[in-house]
Amino acid sequence: MEYPLSEEHQIFRETMKRFVDEEMIPFEMETCGADGELKPEWKEKYHARAKELGIWKMEVPEEFDGVGADLISLCIVWEQLGRTIAVPTRGLGGIMGPQVRAPLYELNEEMKKLYLYPVLNGEKKACFAQSEPDAGGDPSRMRTTAVLDGDEYVINGTKQWITDAGNADFAQLLAVTDKEKGSRGGISMFLVDMNSPGVSITGQFDTMMGDKPYQIHFDNVRVPIEKRIGEEGQGFALGQRFLANGRLKHGSRGVGTAQRCLDMMCEYAKQRETFGEPLANRQAVQWMITDTYVELQAARLMVYNVADRAAEGNVDRTDGFIQKMYADELGFKAADRCLQVHGGIGLTTDLPIENFWRQSRSFRITEGPTEIMKMVIARNVLREY
Repeated sequence: MEYPLSEEHQIFRETMKRFVDEEMIPFEMETCGADGELKPEWKEKYHARAKELGIWKMEVPEEFDGVGADLISLCIVWEQLGRTIAVPTRGLGGIMGPQVRAPLYELNEEMKKLYLYPVLNGEKKACFAQSEPDAGGDPSRMRTTAVLDGDEYVINGTKQWITDAGNADFAQLLAVTDKEKGSRGGISMFLVDMNSPGVSITGQFDTMMGDKPYQIHFDNVRVPIEKRIGEEGQGFALGQRFLANGRLKHGSRGVGTAQRCLDMMCEYAKQRETFGEPLANRQAVQWMITDTYVELQAARLMVYNVADRAAEGNVDRTDGFIQKMYADELGFKAADRCLQVHGGIGLTTDLPIENFWRQSRSFRITEGPTEIMKMVIARNVLREY
């Protein structure tokens, strides 16, 4: 049961699959260091191969010297890379080029010279600062404020769980500019240099996934009005554009993880014997394999259907939430079942299963927890019916 890909996409998928099978999976237990990042020699190798394969700067529009790839092609890459732990799950070790949040493309030329082009050229790094201690999935509880004072905004507040903040040159910050409107037109986006007076890193968190997000505090930070992105009140909408593609990445990655876990389950169940018979003959194991296989078909169809329709301009937020929720849940269930089938060996770091398990568990929370996805989906369904 396959989504009907074009011949070009099928060829590209086979190329990416071969790359992962031959150049990543056999080496995946040795490519990353203790910090979870690619070792220098592997980073150099994979970055070079990415350019040869045409996946370097895939998400960057052609007008900015990128590939400008369609969403189906991006989903193919995300899915295939989701089958391995050879590259860090978050950021993918930079093998797709510099990470550029979509709102940067909408800056005026002066601001592009200061922020967009340096990021594209690898001269600057950015972080995306939305989450707060009391405002994760619920932006209406955002407490960071930006108050206009003459031709500058004065920003006060704290952001938390911010990836790469410690290495960032600037933040794309969301802050409340109208408390009455809240998330419905009262949140704006700003470019804030991390070396600005009043900006400080006040904490860092060790997570079970290996990454270490930061807490940032803003104390009377003054930002010129020209460093506001878009109009006042457009911040939440701009942020959602970044998160929309991110949710497709979640879905594709969940599909890739489930596929790899299914492959590993089937291979191990056939070779491992207990009480004189292969695990593959045990109904309990067969059902775990069957459930994973069936759910994987559904998830893959969802992801590529949403990507295909979005590429044609038919963006449906509800469908985006559905595929994100379903595939994220499947990625974790598949990893959990795979670990159960492998038994004790699955708990060790000799196999990638525990890594898949840890990463997949986190994706049920990040960029929209499952419960919030369900809440929004239910609200939209009830409105429709």
